[in-house]
Amino acid sequence: MDSGLRANSGKEIEEVHRPSKATRLFVVWRKLRKSKLAVAGFGIILFIFMLALLAPIIAPYDTKWTGSARRAPSMEHIFGTDNQGRDMLSLIIYGARISIYVGVAAVLIEVIFGVGIGMIAGYFGGLIDDVLMRITDMVMTLPTLMLLLVAVSMFEVQSIHVIILVMGLFGWPFLARVVRSEYLSLRETTFVEAARSMGAGSWRIIVRHILPNILSVVIIIATMDIPWFIFYEATLTFLGFGDPSSPSWGVLLERGYFYMQSAWWIITFPGLALLFISLGFNLFGDGLRDALDVKIRE
Repeated sequence: MDSGLRANSGKEIEEVHRPSKATRLFVVWRKLRKSKLAVAGFGIILFIFMLALLAPIIAPYDTKWTGSARRAPSMEHIFGTDNQGRDMLSLIIYGARISIYVGVAAVLIEVIFGVGIGMIAGYFGGLIDDVLMRITDMVMTLPTLMLLLVAVSMFEVQSIHVIILVMGLFGWPFLARVVRSEYLSLRETTFVEAARSMGAGSWRIIVRHILPNILSVVIIIATMDIPWFIFYEATLTFLGFGDPSSPSWGVLLERGYFYMQSAWWIITFPGLALLFISLGFNLFGDGLRDALDVKIRE
């Protein structure tokens, strides 16, 4: 009886002192608010997301509207017009949708493969770990841009979805190594041993007990990888491997390259938009890493 009461009391004390999810989120948000750079980065990301979401409402012109070609920036066309006479500001606003979609979708694929391979290799170890890490090392040693160029060129149809799929499939090695490192350090901890002693299976331990403890690392890496995927898509498109039918920022850069001297604004403003979104995600990612107090190990 006494031992049961002590056990229950200990459980109650543990539940009282264990911070709730809402409390942890509040602490992280309070730390983020203290970082002016993180707040600025979050503001930039929110601004671009709002532009993409409200594009049909706030864009001054439709993407199919055409007027005078290569008109310089003016009160009527703040960012000027492109070589086809389309309003550059409207194209950049609609292009934000494509670029955000590319970054987020590619990161989701990266997370699925990176977390999946990393947690299996880190938890089970042995031969499984050796095989998976040799595959990971092989992919990491290949030059990313050249690998993407070769992979995308193998498809006959130039589609934004093909680019997203290829980037996600080849972008997971670093995340996989980080996740593996976290699982190697956590699989022998007390709470994992307690779960094993209570009969929990391997997959339950992997998903239910260890995975929640490394989500902060995954979120930080994913946040900072989004602008990289956006840049990769822009680079592939600039080199002629993108989807010419989509108004992505990479397509605008590729078309503006041929008019750098006669119409500098066609390439300048999409380039600034890419720098702007990259700055936002990197500032917010750095602030998030400091707020979560995470040191990423390879």
